[in-house]
Order: sequence, then C-alpha cells, then structure tokens
Amino acid sequence: MKKILITGGAGFVGSALAISLKTNYPSYEIYCLDNLRRKGSELNVARLGKAGINFIHGDIRSKEDFDALPIVDTVIEASAEPSVLAGINGGTPDYLINTNLFGTVNCLNYAVKCNAQFIFLSTSRVYPIKTIETLDFEEQDTRFVLTDNQKTRGVSSKGIAEDFPLDGVRSLYGTTKLASELIIQEYNEFYKLKTVINRCGVLTGPWQMGKVDQGVMVLWIAKHFFEQKLAYIGYGGEGKQTRDILHINDLYRLIDWQLHNFDKVNGEILNAGGGVDVSVSLQELTDICQKVTGKTIPINKVKENRPADIRLYITDNSKVTALTGWKPEIGVEQIVKDITDWITENRADLEPILK
Repeated sequence: MKKILITGGAGFVGSALAISLKTNYPSYEIYCLDNLRRKGSELNVARLGKAGINFIHGDIRSKEDFDALPIVDTVIEASAEPSVLAGINGGTPDYLINTNLFGTVNCLNYAVKCNAQFIFLSTSRVYPIKTIETLDFEEQDTRFVLTDNQKTRGVSSKGIAEDFPLDGVRSLYGTTKLASELIIQEYNEFYKLKTVINRCGVLTGPWQMGKVDQGVMVLWIAKHFFEQKLAYIGYGGEGKQTRDILHINDLYRLIDWQLHNFDKVNGEILNAGGGVDVSVSLQELTDICQKVTGKTIPINKVKENRPADIRLYITDNSKVTALTGWKPEIGVEQIVKDITDWITENRADLEPILK
C-alpha cells in the first residue's frame, strides 16, 4: 500500500490529484497538507474528507509542521504562491520566497527522512521573459504564432523545449521555482533522492479559483457566466496573446504514470503543457465562452502591457511524450464546457469567490 503526501493539498492542483489518486487507488493512504491561505481552498477540505483523504492543516514554511507527519512513499510538492505578480505589484516577496523556495527545502528534507520519491510541480515561468519576447512570431487574424525561424535554441513552431536558455529575468515567482529546481537536482545527486521536475504550462479545470494573476481560464469563463466586464490588456489590446492550456485531468495522467514508473523519470526535468493542439488566444477564448455560455459581455481594450506579461507561450512536449508516451487529450472547448458545468452546479458556493 502506497502512502502519499501532497503539499498544497487543498489547492486546485493538489486536491484534484489527491481525489483522482484515491478514486483510482482506494487502498492508498493519501495525506494533504495545506495552510488554507487561498480563498476557496476551504471548499476543498470537505471534498477531500468525503473522498477518504486525510487533511492536515499545516504550512510548508514551518519545519515543525513536518514533525507530526507520517512516513510516506512519495511526496508530491504542489504547494506554491502561484502569482506572477507576487512581490512586483507592491508588498514584499517574503511570503513568495518563504513558500516557494524555503518551503520546498523543508519538503525535500522530509522526503529524505522518509526515503520517499519526490514529484515537483514547477512552471513554464522559469523561462526568461525578455528572451521569450524576442522570439520570431507571426501575427495571424486571431492569435500570435511561433515560427521555425528562430535564432534561440530550444524553440520552434512546436513551442519551447527544456533546453531553452535560462539566463535572464523571469518574475520573482519563476525565480523561486527555478531556484527550487536547482536545489532538487542537488538532493537527487548527493542525497540519492529520487526526483522528477514537471514544468507545467497553464493548468486549469473545475475547482480552480481563478484570479487576474493566476487561473485566467476560470476567470475568463466566470466573467462570461456572471455577465461581468473583461479587458484585453497589452499587445495592442486585440486579445491575440496566446497560451497553451492543460486540463488538470491530463496532468493527473502524467503524475499517475510517473508515480508508478519512477525509475524511468528519476532525475528528469520535463515540460508538460497543452502544446500547439491545446492552445488558445484571449480572442479565441472569448468566442468559445460566448458559444458555451450563450452570453456576450463587454471587453475593453488596453494597449499598454502589464509587468511580467508575455506575448505567447506554447509548450513543446516532445521530451515527455518520447519518454512516457503521455500527451494531452482534452481540447480547449471541452475544458470551457467542464468549467462552465462546474460553475453551474456549484453556483451558490462559487459566486462569492468568482464573481
């Protein structure tokens, strides 16, 4: 019987992975650690309990909170302050750094104590902003598109690969995740800790509490659902900025495979995103939201760019697909439908959070 600890376990990603694992492997003992800081995470505690998952109220910033935890076989590090704007738009970066960097160190030390496998959820935001912004692209009718005419290594029309250059500024959020990646590699080498790092693109799906700075898919759909205003911000205000997106159920399939084939991914760094086939611009997303919700809302145009924003990001999944056989299966329109259905079914609970 496997025992698994998921940090950030009441968050969107952590709770989704926990519930899927418990559903598919009822004999597994799953523990979810979370400080419940993010608005809406309290809703997931009841969901975890109903699924037979052990919830522990604790904080990865606190070494003492790990002392009472049981010995486990695997740690899935899904906790984070995920805002790209954290520490940039006023305030200090203390919480960000203490959670995303020092918190990860506490998780690693706990994993060493347990001799546990360590799955780390990193981010595509480790790739530097200015380098991405200088990539060759085409402006099409509804989106920006990467070309194969690139001077930078690790990028093509398929997207950005793991060997993309890492020199440069990437946001404080991206920097803390990259610093954690470097430390994880040291633990893999010198403590012989089995590790895998997944650089995730834009993750989304039901039970994500979307905000302006994190969870834009849910935010965009919710604004349509509740008939509120939105804005295309930056890059001329046309809504052509483009991202690939990954349904949480597709991410689960990858984590499930890694969990049960760990020796094949030990020490690896893997991109994991929607890729070209599951990508969308804001303009295209608006059309899909209108189709699925049946509602049209006013969208303002703001030409000026926001701090730390990028024109487009697409994940090149070539490495992870070759290594594991995994690739995304859930398309953009199905993602919008899933989230819309979730909001409809849970409107009373979600309206105060998402509206």
